[in-house]
Amino acid sequence: MGYQNQHREWRLFQDYYFRLLDQLGSIAQFKQVRFRIKAKILLLDSTTISFCLSLFDWAKFRKKKGAIKLYTLLDYDGCLLTYIDMTDGKVHDATAAKEIVLPAESVVVADRAYVDFETLYRWHRGKRYFVVRLKDSIKFNRLEEKELPDNRHQHILVDEYIELLQEKTRAKYPKKLRRVVVWDEENKQTIELITNQFTWTANTIGDLYKARWEIEIFFKDIKQFLKIKSFLGTSPNAVLIQIWTAMITILILKYLKACATHGWCLSNLVAFLRINLLVKHDLQNLLDNPFQKNSDPPKSKYKQGVLFEWGD
Repeated sequence: MGYQNQHREWRLFQDYYFRLLDQLGSIAQFKQVRFRIKAKILLLDSTTISFCLSLFDWAKFRKKKGAIKLYTLLDYDGCLLTYIDMTDGKVHDATAAKEIVLPAESVVVADRAYVDFETLYRWHRGKRYFVVRLKDSIKFNRLEEKELPDNRHQHILVDEYIELLQEKTRAKYPKKLRRVVVWDEENKQTIELITNQFTWTANTIGDLYKARWEIEIFFKDIKQFLKIKSFLGTSPNAVLIQIWTAMITILILKYLKACATHGWCLSNLVAFLRINLLVKHDLQNLLDNPFQKNSDPPKSKYKQGVLFEWGD
């Protein structure tokens, strides 16, 4: 195992993941129809994984602590990974976002850690859309306030056009932006969003940001079910091999979940497959009818333990 982690390049596993994604990711069961927009919805965020610095000396974070960050782009259709990058724990989210290339006509949804107006303007010029939570420190001028509907979407508080006020930020993003303020009833707070998309409804903008929670669930799943928090090898190559192996695994699990007629949640599916790893069954039937009583095995003319019977 140590020899393979050292000599087998991690890109082999990355390439295999994307080949598998091409084959499995297009099935209809993966598609979500929550949003009536044609743009590809991409969820952007990062997660930090802590290391013991004495073992992972390349993953420097603090004086006595090691860590890496996984920058992840998730396709909202099926919550399938489309991009991942690993850096040390000191790299800022906005810095890592500069390296991301988005598909044309896509919309990226991100938290306020990714408010970098130089990057946002590059996306805008490339005809990519964004929905990002606005930092409280950003100053702006109001240009025009849009009228809100009287009888629906009462959680939308503000829908307006703005321009950046500070000279440095306005130089990085000289165009107008749309600001949407949403009331989050669950957490009892207001959420301020900015976007370069001016035709969708304010409710759609708010729902897109709400969908960003799916990437948090994705991070929880890979850490809880696929043991991404503990690694078998200590080199960067070994860590990336295990990460991409986990991505292949979760892709296959989501494929099985999507193909099954039984309404699985991912945690139950993982536990069920672990229990039945050494059981010989038709997999599709097992996934569709997990509680079906199996028929008794055919009787054999040989008795178990016959080799141990003593003659007279």
